[in-house]
Amino acid sequence: MAELLLELFSEEIPARMQARAAQDLSKLVTDGLKAADLGFDKVEALVTPRRLTLIVDGLPEKQPDLREERRGPRADAPEKAINGFLAGNAVTLDQCEKRETPKGVFLFAIVEQKGRAASEVINDIIEDAMNKLPWPKSMRWADQKIRWVRQLDRILCLFNGKVIPVTYGPVTARDTTRGHRFLAPAEFSVANAADYKEKLRAAKVMLDREERKQVILEGAKKLATSEGFALLEDNGLLEEVCGLVEWPVPVMGKVDDQFMDIPREVLETSMREHQKYFVVEDKAGKLAARFITVSNMVTADQNAKIIAGNERVLRARLHDAKFFWDQDRKVTLQSRLPKLDNIVFHAKLGSLAERVMRLRGLARELSADIPNCDVKLADRAAEIGKADLVSQMVFEFTELQGLMGKYYAENDGEAPEVANAIAEHYAPAGPSDMCPTAPVSVALALAEKLDTLAGFF
Repeated sequence: MAELLLELFSEEIPARMQARAAQDLSKLVTDGLKAADLGFDKVEALVTPRRLTLIVDGLPEKQPDLREERRGPRADAPEKAINGFLAGNAVTLDQCEKRETPKGVFLFAIVEQKGRAASEVINDIIEDAMNKLPWPKSMRWADQKIRWVRQLDRILCLFNGKVIPVTYGPVTARDTTRGHRFLAPAEFSVANAADYKEKLRAAKVMLDREERKQVILEGAKKLATSEGFALLEDNGLLEEVCGLVEWPVPVMGKVDDQFMDIPREVLETSMREHQKYFVVEDKAGKLAARFITVSNMVTADQNAKIIAGNERVLRARLHDAKFFWDQDRKVTLQSRLPKLDNIVFHAKLGSLAERVMRLRGLARELSADIPNCDVKLADRAAEIGKADLVSQMVFEFTELQGLMGKYYAENDGEAPEVANAIAEHYAPAGPSDMCPTAPVSVALALAEKLDTLAGFF
């Protein structure tokens, strides 16, 4: 039995596309193998930012021979019908058998087809799979007409240790690949899958996605614990970050103390969403002045320059956030309301200011049917609930709408029920999100949903 090793080596594949691409490639190739009667024992699909790898073990070296019996027309059928049957099956009359059946004497042809060499069939299967691979987005480069997620640099394809000359655009398969872009960029040849894995490991490439995730998670936890903190785990971020590096090295940086009075949500958004940093907490559960990022390098200075560079980038982003935070608090939510006149909610539904008027009417009416709901507080929450949309902070960090409104309402001295309702009225944002339970929050959240549904219908 033989082994197939395929590596598609390109410029960096977007992290969100990697896992799905590995699954799609595996399915397209294995479906093709099954359709060609090429059985196999095991399939392994691997992916890093720069390569899609498929290893199929236990393949035969050729397709099985096919022997098929085909029944033709009656032996005394018109000559034209008999000739058509003979031509369609590439046989002569002498090669056919005449057999007695309950319906008379019929012609039977035995068609034998020799199986093709597996390497030839696999070549066609891989080229077809590469053309059909459903990238969410793809590109052309230079003067090429073919498309790939990013520029395709090389193909490695070995069957039973020999090169299959798979071709895609200007690239034809060889038996060579490269390691880590910076740590081991030299080209090297491989003999089989085991040799491939061993040499890539030596060339600072961690092929297994799950292994990279484990190294990142354990390394980040160790760094946090070493300074008496705890890592705030984030599976979504972990999935993304493991797709950004081939040789993960977690490192810890510091957040300047001057930024620690910014709301936690702003700090977390800056670090997790924008910079792809892991967040660290102290023993009391408060945000610590630390962040953990994942380097794709091993350096002589223990990543000191990399840490300093990340601190510098975060410092610049947080300077902006602090400026927005300080400036926004100088203006009340009430004074921002006139700006809502200039924002179109929908061409047929008017401006945001007009929407606020609808929300106020709905909130007042709904509050009568919600136990312990103060109609005045519900009206006030609806009146200023959208005002944070014109703040500098929400303009920069749109995902913080509502939350920043709560902070600004508290800064303006609004009632706690009003501030909480502003933060909660967008909920639930999906089936797994929590629903508001405070009476004023329920009134505003319902008003927001009802206005949206009725308006758009």
